[in-house]
Amino acid sequence: MSYTVNAKEQEISAGAEDSVLFTANRPNIVMERGEGMYLWDTAGKTYLDFSGGWAVTSLGHSPSVVQDALKQQSAALIHSSPSFYNKPMLQFAKLLTDITCFDKVFFGSSGAEANEAAIKLARKYGAAKLNGAYEIITLTNSFHGRTLATMSATGKSQWDGLYAPKVPGFRHVPINDLDACFAAINDNTCAIMLELVQGEGGVHIVDQSYLQTLRKACDVYGILLIADEIQTGIGRTGRMFAYEHYGVEPDIMTLGKGIGGGFPLSAMLTKKQFDLFEPGDQGGTYCGQPLAMAVGRAVVQEVINRRLDHHASVQGNYLAGQLHRLSGSLGLSNIRGMGLLAAFDLHAPVGAELAARCLHKGLIINSPSPYVIRLMPALTVTSADIDNMLNILKEAYKELSIAAS
Repeated sequence: MSYTVNAKEQEISAGAEDSVLFTANRPNIVMERGEGMYLWDTAGKTYLDFSGGWAVTSLGHSPSVVQDALKQQSAALIHSSPSFYNKPMLQFAKLLTDITCFDKVFFGSSGAEANEAAIKLARKYGAAKLNGAYEIITLTNSFHGRTLATMSATGKSQWDGLYAPKVPGFRHVPINDLDACFAAINDNTCAIMLELVQGEGGVHIVDQSYLQTLRKACDVYGILLIADEIQTGIGRTGRMFAYEHYGVEPDIMTLGKGIGGGFPLSAMLTKKQFDLFEPGDQGGTYCGQPLAMAVGRAVVQEVINRRLDHHASVQGNYLAGQLHRLSGSLGLSNIRGMGLLAAFDLHAPVGAELAARCLHKGLIINSPSPYVIRLMPALTVTSADIDNMLNILKEAYKELSIAAS
């Protein structure tokens, strides 16, 4: 679908193809500012954001608590080095261990970095406790990141031949298939790693009985259970963490996206008995950087103070109910999700075109595959925002149906 671009926008974006490395098909739009549920481009056009920066802007765009944290901490200390503790690091680590079942935290800058840390810790555990076991079982249709190791862990079939040879040691099995998982466990297995809700895969949820059985199996075999909560953590599913829905405690959990509210930040949490790294085994220049720590603490504390996990549950139920009301007239099916991580299927492979038409009308949604639309707005979303989104979606869908007929 084409876009109308004014002279100012053309001037700003003119050098993009010359200076920015091509890695994605981006529309000829340049975002300039954001506030709450909205973004504005350089042409002054307004966009209602129901992708939440890919589940990142948990408090909406440019929230005051992030601005304040950045201002105050930048005036005190931006960076010391990973060789030292800093006050915001200690405060944030204590906050996270206080609200989870975990005892120890490692901080990173991206979800992939947190998942890399989890993979390394699992292999360290396998080397120390399981006679050198190194294989990790992950799920097909999963997504764990874009580093070479996390791409190898990811179960996307379209990545099978990309950047070959992949990092060995990952075995992929279908979601909610216990027989396949048990068949994959062997003497080389050190961990099972999974998203409790497969976000990039189209919002597919792990069954409660499946996860509870995996927990028991991990205990029996002495292997680790790793919960990738990069997308589900910090209130998105209606609880602070998705594992809380299941009555199961993982051995390792990874967090990213919403934990920083838009600031690059991630974390890997684990139990004290798995505190196995030796000096030099793991680290990074920006791990535990004071500025990021101050922002993360402010974001998580704001989610707690405003009970935004509960708000996500309430608004998620409202969103699901409204989608069901529209399902008959628009041909939507398989409406699913947990809290404010939702998706539905389309009657035809028109997801990308529908997302493009919505963008043209000032609504940002995501189509992870041709038949699927995914919604992951800020945890601060209101019923009025949801109604506004659905009105634009209906208009775009009707136009699309007419164009396709």
